[in-house]
Amino acid sequence: MITISHLSIRFGGHALFDDITATIGTRDRIGLVGRNGAGKSSLLKLLARINKPDEGDIITPNAYRIAYLPQDGINSSDMSVYDEIAHHAYTRHLELDRLIHSISDEISSRSDYGSDAYAQLLHDLSDSTDEFHRIGGSTMRAEIETVMSGLGFSTDDMQKSCASYSGGWQMRIELGKILLSKPDCILLDEPTNHLDIESIQWLENFLKNYEGSVVLVSHDRAFLDAVTNRTIEITNGNIEDYQASYTKYVDMRAERRALLESAYANQQREIAQQERFIERFRSKATLATRVQSRIKLLDKVERIELEEEDTSSIHFHFPPAPRSGRTVVEIIGLHKAFGEKTVLRSVDLALERGERVAFVGKNGEGKTTLSRIIAGKESYEGHLTVGHNVQIGYFEQHQAESLASDATAFDIIDSAASGEMRTRVRSLLGAFLFSGDAVYKKVKVLSGGEKSRLAMAKLLLEPSNLLILDEPTNHLDMRAKDVLKQALLKYDGTLIVVSHDREFLQGLTTKVVEFRGGGLREYTGDVYEYLKARQIENLRDLEKNTKQANEQPKSQNQSDREQRKTKDKEFRRLQRRVEELEALIETNEKELAECDAKLQDPNFYSSPESAKVLARYTDLQSLIEKTMSEWEEASQLAKSAQPVD
Repeated sequence: MITISHLSIRFGGHALFDDITATIGTRDRIGLVGRNGAGKSSLLKLLARINKPDEGDIITPNAYRIAYLPQDGINSSDMSVYDEIAHHAYTRHLELDRLIHSISDEISSRSDYGSDAYAQLLHDLSDSTDEFHRIGGSTMRAEIETVMSGLGFSTDDMQKSCASYSGGWQMRIELGKILLSKPDCILLDEPTNHLDIESIQWLENFLKNYEGSVVLVSHDRAFLDAVTNRTIEITNGNIEDYQASYTKYVDMRAERRALLESAYANQQREIAQQERFIERFRSKATLATRVQSRIKLLDKVERIELEEEDTSSIHFHFPPAPRSGRTVVEIIGLHKAFGEKTVLRSVDLALERGERVAFVGKNGEGKTTLSRIIAGKESYEGHLTVGHNVQIGYFEQHQAESLASDATAFDIIDSAASGEMRTRVRSLLGAFLFSGDAVYKKVKVLSGGEKSRLAMAKLLLEPSNLLILDEPTNHLDMRAKDVLKQALLKYDGTLIVVSHDREFLQGLTTKVVEFRGGGLREYTGDVYEYLKARQIENLRDLEKNTKQANEQPKSQNQSDREQRKTKDKEFRRLQRRVEELEALIETNEKELAECDAKLQDPNFYSSPESAKVLARYTDLQSLIEKTMSEWEEASQLAKSAQPVD
């Protein structure tokens, strides 16, 4: 349990938190919410002890472990993904593994079987081996591969250097390290920003079943609803605690605010009435006592504070779409590779005027690549035809980062505007919440959300009838996402959206195109109908978190080669396990024989050591029996998996 006790923190005279107190229980799943700048990320950093409060304490039990995933700022490592995770999350396991090998090597090099030193080595080996198995050393590799598979890594990916991955994948590696280290409390700041839909679903299930507590900040409403059972709102330097997930919290908050507004209005009327009495009769000596009494009464009133609602919002609509031909895009046999890595293999796709399509699938499967190809920003092999009078508007996934950092918001829009739009630059910026001096802010000082809004405003300068949006909701808060969704619902052109945000996609698109194994597969309906269909069709694969099979037809020889490769890998793994168990049995049987030799001597039972040796003899018998059982099972599996020439 974490106890937040009378915590306060101030920035430039402003109280971000003012004497807040709360507890985080062992199995709590808490979503932190509040307006931008309320202090959500700051509270996570305080809980992680990265920052210190001005007043108050954060109290945890001894040896209590907290792990924190920030939004950015992850440093890469030169180690392989597997080694990086193992060294971070399995420190004790690796120490024991090294110790076991060291002791085993020393035992094999000695012949003083009757010495105390040799007996101590056997004792140390037994203790180390017992602890190694007790803390899960034998399942370490399987645990790492299971979690990292859920986060989108293949077995081959695990051997690549961490430094070879992009920032988004670096965040996944860091998340994997946190989950596998099994801390008492996990703190997550926007964990879904760099995950695809399947990885988000996997993470939801993992966090729901996690033994410790979870505190997270997210703008993904569906993720919050799936994971959290408690919502803490940061408001007016204080916190309001709701024992509910996000959607229920929204309803409860509305009810609470209505009651608070009513109480506030009543209190203000009462205060005004008392103040009128005081002002009216302050100068009358006969009423001086009553006036003073009412002044004291007013001073004691605990004033109700009502946070001012942030009513500012984006307000815009997409320009009317010029009419295009019936076929907007036609793709036949398109192929795209980066070096030796094939991303898209002989894909076909046709989009007609007015279609609204969601591109989904695991990261790296080609969603962004095909979006860029359609937008004319990427080369390819095969055939792609853009229809008559099709005008494309394209919002890139990292478009906000491509804005000139030293330019102002006004410069960005003014330089892109032409014709009559040059006279409406300020109006357009105002629609995206850039007003007054804010239009002269340089891009480099804007928040992620402000940059995304500016990039979206720039997109509106040219009318389009095919709009391609690649992760448009990253860095947008829930209110901005809602406004964007409403504008897209009214858009009368053809729409392609790449997104992992299920709530944003729901009802927005009428077809889903899934990218999988270099190919495409189409599903009619919105994202939830797609997810339902996928779970029904591939329930077993989804439960195992395995990679989906390539949908493109394969030659028999290619299929046979892949099957042999998989079987060979499994056979080698089982053979290694058999050899490990045989070595362990041999070591334990040697020690058992030594104990047996001692126990054969009747005089030995008068020794103080006899009870200890007898107990060890019994333990070794049980351990050998258990290991033999594991060896028989592993041997049988290895025999079954042995490749046939």
